[in-house]
Amino acid sequence: MVWDEGAPLVVVMGVSGSGKTTVGQSLARSLEVPFAEADDFHPPENVAKMRAGVALDDADRGPWLDTIAQWLHDQREHGGVITCSALKRRYRDRLVSAAPSVFFVHLHGSAELIAERMAARRGHFMPVSLLRSQLDTLEPLAAGERGARVPISGTAEETSRKALAAVRGA
Repeated sequence: MVWDEGAPLVVVMGVSGSGKTTVGQSLARSLEVPFAEADDFHPPENVAKMRAGVALDDADRGPWLDTIAQWLHDQREHGGVITCSALKRRYRDRLVSAAPSVFFVHLHGSAELIAERMAARRGHFMPVSLLRSQLDTLEPLAAGERGARVPISGTAEETSRKALAAVRGA
């Protein structure tokens, strides 16, 4: 793909526990661009809600999405990879409006596999109890959206290789 403004600009999306951070870091290394973790952009109030098992609503996500959109806008000439659940089309459209060349890598897997991975990780604020609300909210990439759906059923390395191939093949 010829990127509109230089190096690739990628959002690694999907529900919590799908491997966004692992794949995003790997992509950023391979593409030699900066990496950002969208969880770091959440205000303390959002983290407290999720930690308490309360799903975020659109009002909670708005300022967070604006911060991510600004990061993408700032990286558009030099490229970058950022994680973001980007569960709804309108959230992704908000990001695209700030950085039209953005490419979405949608990490997809079964609810059982993701719940298993979430239960095994330590130190993350998102409880397994919120997985169902994320899956119910998720609107997969649709026709006309720049991106690719990447299965997470293999190892992290296999998923990262598939994600990189999707970005390079776009």
